[in-house]
Amino acid sequence: MKKQLLFLVIMMLPLVASANPFEINGIYYNLVTKLKQAEVTKHPSQYSGDVIIPKTVTFENEIYSVTSIEAFAFSNCTALTSITIPNSVTEIGVCALAGCTSLTSVAIPNSMTYIPDQFCHSCTNLTSVTIPNSVTTLVNRAFAFCSSLTSITIPNSVTEIGSDVFIGCSALTSVTIPNSVTNIASGAFWQCSGLKSINIPNSITRLSQDIFRDCSNLKAITIPSSIIYIDSSAFYGCTSLTSITIPNSVTSIGYYAFYQCNGLTTVTIGNGIKFIEDNAFGTCPNLSDVTCYAENVPNTNSNAFKDSYIDYATLHVPSASVNAYKAKDPWKNFKSIVAIDGEAPTTQKCEKPTISYENGQLKFASATDGVEFISEITDSDIKKNYEATVSLTATYNISVYATKSGYDNSDVATATLSWIDASPKTEGITNGVAQIAARPVLVKTDNGFITVEGADDRTNVSVYTTDGKQVGSAISQNNIATIATSIQPGAIAIVKVGDKAVKVVIK
Repeated sequence: MKKQLLFLVIMMLPLVASANPFEINGIYYNLVTKLKQAEVTKHPSQYSGDVIIPKTVTFENEIYSVTSIEAFAFSNCTALTSITIPNSVTEIGVCALAGCTSLTSVAIPNSMTYIPDQFCHSCTNLTSVTIPNSVTTLVNRAFAFCSSLTSITIPNSVTEIGSDVFIGCSALTSVTIPNSVTNIASGAFWQCSGLKSINIPNSITRLSQDIFRDCSNLKAITIPSSIIYIDSSAFYGCTSLTSITIPNSVTSIGYYAFYQCNGLTTVTIGNGIKFIEDNAFGTCPNLSDVTCYAENVPNTNSNAFKDSYIDYATLHVPSASVNAYKAKDPWKNFKSIVAIDGEAPTTQKCEKPTISYENGQLKFASATDGVEFISEITDSDIKKNYEATVSLTATYNISVYATKSGYDNSDVATATLSWIDASPKTEGITNGVAQIAARPVLVKTDNGFITVEGADDRTNVSVYTTDGKQVGSAISQNNIATIATSIQPGAIAIVKVGDKAVKVVIK
């Protein structure tokens, strides 16, 4: 074992210039000689004033790229007023800025892909943070107890918000979460007592445990129809909530989910509910009206409405289920149980987007105002090849849907963007760019119809099955050709525009 350890130490010697940090222009670094990288490290006393970290440093005639900031590097530097972090930095260590009480704003470089717990719960004077589009993850407790942070913009690049990320951010009044976020972990907004409104994107399927716990100023919230589970204590202590509508998509409401929501007077529960756990609506003393659209009585803990005085409240249920609710705890304890008139309310759906292409830009539109478009574009040419000759299709496959808080997502619209006459008209490469003269065409399918936009007038457009059978044709007029086809939805069709063939999936 000793020999192995000695070997490892010997192997590491060439990597580091010295065990002692080097000072260059007032900033201390650890130098990794073999990689020509520098890491910002602690000052022997303290950093103060405005610190500008350079992209590179020179030591003994060698240039080092500054790529990281060591854990605790600036911790307790109470006189540090600002810090500039270059794009060369890809890693910031834990608690790197802990206790920097004079620091009021921080800009994260766009080289970072995640936001670490760099403040370690001591960012009480931080009022603003800039998160670049390079960031995909906000790690656990990244901005915990930044009690002066009033607002934050989460870019569309972020897909995950970790546990307790904004816990204790009591000055935070509003947050916009983009549809790129697919997971918000437990306690993300716990104790955000100043939070008055928040949008939950349709990309989220679960409201995690303690996610909005003790958000005492949260007055209203729209739960989108993408949500399936409301976990334990999700809205525990949201004392300003007066009403809540739980969509038909929700199947389970966890323990203490709306516990101590003292202002809650009305609750509407969709027809998809199957489980309501212990104290889910416990200690909601002002609850006066509950509507549940589930025809089958949900599996409900007998304490689900404990201390909410439901013996003074009215329960509305489907007419065919009144007797079933009257026979089961805790539902039978409501003052009165009456039949609902009409069907369960349905959430309005965003209108399906349209797709167009003009002047080098794809454009999406929806008849529903204020929507956000979530699109995905793939290019079959982007892949690793091993042949000496590669045939390029110059084809993009496009899919897009519209989304809006409080609405169901729209149906997905698809199209294929390709270029006809795509053989080079000007041979050669100029400044690294192939010169190609070609006309873009957009191919769309809907309800068995294929529409080709952008082809020259009088261009022949034909549709074939994958076995070569022609099933329709048209001549373009006003740059548009529309062909009805009997090809089944989901099957692939070959659309031939002039001499160019494009594969599309029939919708």
